[in-house]
Amino acid sequence: MVYESVPRTVRIILLGEPGVGKTSLILSLVTEEFTEQVPPKAEEITIPADVTPEQVPTNIIDVCLAEQSLEQVAEEIEKAHVICIVFSVDKQETLNKVASYWLPFVRDNCPDDYRKPVILVGNKIDLIDYSVIDNIWDIAEEYPEVDRCIECSAKTLTNVSEMFYNAQKAVLHPIGPIYSIEEQELTERCKKALSRIFKICDLDGDGLLDDYEITIFQKKCFDSPLQLQVLDEVKSVIAQNIAGGIENECITMKGFIFLHCLFIQRGKNETTWTVLRKFGYDESLELTHNYLYANIKVPIGCTAELSYKGQQFLTQIFEKYDRDKDGMLNPTELKNVFSCCPRIPWHNLRYTVPTNDKGFLTLHGWMCRWTLMTLLDLQNTSAYFAYMGFNFLENESQKTAIHITREKKVDLAKKQSSRNVYQCHVIGPRSCGKTSICRSFLGIAHKKIKPHANERGDGYNTESCCINTVLVYGQEKYLVLKEIPITRVSDPLQPHEVNCDVACLVYDVSASRSFEYIARIYIKYFAESHIPVLIVGTKGEAMIARQEYILQPDVFCNKYQILPPQFFNIKENKQDIFVKLATMAAFPSIKIAMPRRLGGLGIKCMNFAAAGS
Repeated sequence: MVYESVPRTVRIILLGEPGVGKTSLILSLVTEEFTEQVPPKAEEITIPADVTPEQVPTNIIDVCLAEQSLEQVAEEIEKAHVICIVFSVDKQETLNKVASYWLPFVRDNCPDDYRKPVILVGNKIDLIDYSVIDNIWDIAEEYPEVDRCIECSAKTLTNVSEMFYNAQKAVLHPIGPIYSIEEQELTERCKKALSRIFKICDLDGDGLLDDYEITIFQKKCFDSPLQLQVLDEVKSVIAQNIAGGIENECITMKGFIFLHCLFIQRGKNETTWTVLRKFGYDESLELTHNYLYANIKVPIGCTAELSYKGQQFLTQIFEKYDRDKDGMLNPTELKNVFSCCPRIPWHNLRYTVPTNDKGFLTLHGWMCRWTLMTLLDLQNTSAYFAYMGFNFLENESQKTAIHITREKKVDLAKKQSSRNVYQCHVIGPRSCGKTSICRSFLGIAHKKIKPHANERGDGYNTESCCINTVLVYGQEKYLVLKEIPITRVSDPLQPHEVNCDVACLVYDVSASRSFEYIARIYIKYFAESHIPVLIVGTKGEAMIARQEYILQPDVFCNKYQILPPQFFNIKENKQDIFVKLATMAAFPSIKIAMPRRLGGLGIKCMNFAAAGS
């Protein structure tokens, strides 16, 4: 069943047989007294928001079959948000018509995928001394759209205002999405939503809500503290009604879900809906788009990074789910982290971020992975922060978890980058050792790896990236290595494959035609750009071959005033080239050959290797 979003105005229509008191109920509500002389039909009445409990304007429409055609009544049903079907408790035939005529008529005039809530109203209880509620519920079992049944009296004003208030609630806090009347139980969607809410509020991750956690939950959902006596009463009710609802004087998830079931059974739908909406749910119990995706714009030339608040939140999440406190997330713990989410957002961890020998995420690797995701997929980062409760715990939108860097052209003008995350594209012909360099960055160079896919996609694919930290003059920076796959040397590079903070052009020193490719790449794409370039020769342990190119690598680098080729030996697994790459990204205006000094900074190029020491 599909549920519509909460309307800004509630439109209530009253249906029923002639003489059951529809018009009298409306007039009694408005005048707060009973009128003997009742017109056949009341005019449409609008009740201002400030005099309704839910603070929503309400329109009340009376229906008179003597003055309106069935087509006109059907049109009113289509426009209404909730239907009140009124019968007279002292006339059984009017109750019979509810089931035999009015409920089928309403259903026939509602869309198949959306059944509007119905309130069954037994009027004139001043004429009898017994209740007909049991008979009404027999009817309601056949029609799930029946939200509730209420007995009232227009003459004595008994439950008149309550009737219209319940009609409002049926629209603003619908029972259908959260509770199954047939099964007398919460819906599975509601249970799933409440389970996520419980996990978010369980700050220490012990599977229990203690008094402090309940107090935080209460204040953030209802803007008021929960008195200790009331809390004790709540726990007592849970303990008396459901086994396992209370453990160690704390509320379990079982008890938390039962409590909301009890609220709904007692007609307190608004309590559960207040909680659900606070955590981002709409009327279909889906997280809203606005809740998941903060309106964060990244201007051209800027990038997205985690702010201090975002890093702090992620650290808290890691520590919460690292139950054995061993400083890493094993597969079970990682699965628990994302139990509030649709899925684990990552596939390959081992070849993307630093892990331990078993492939488990350390805190360092955890922060690396989120840093990479924020850089390359900000929308997904925003959504997963929402899934994990950032909006609730920080009481702010995900915008505060993200820092947007200044434009790159400003960095160039100031001759120094303000960023903490640098993107390095690793470019070179096939089989030249690009993958070995990337794996070496993660400390897994000696492990057998799968060959890289040959497809070249549009934009970034996080599975072809790896990220780690390096020290640049004592400051920790994140460096992202993005391997650019090359199928044919004749294929041109796409703009997104060129644009980066620093480029690492790789060739195989043992292959005589290897350097020619990156030399041509440099001249075509980088010679006139502001992107610093480091040329790296791989397989340094092999016999160095003379390159079949007009210039040898060292002469080429000298001509274009870039650092001479750096040699990479997979067996040595040295990290100095990564420090050089990060340092060049940090000072993007520097494009000068050794041993000249770098601009006015007084920093020698050969000091790059010491930048991380």
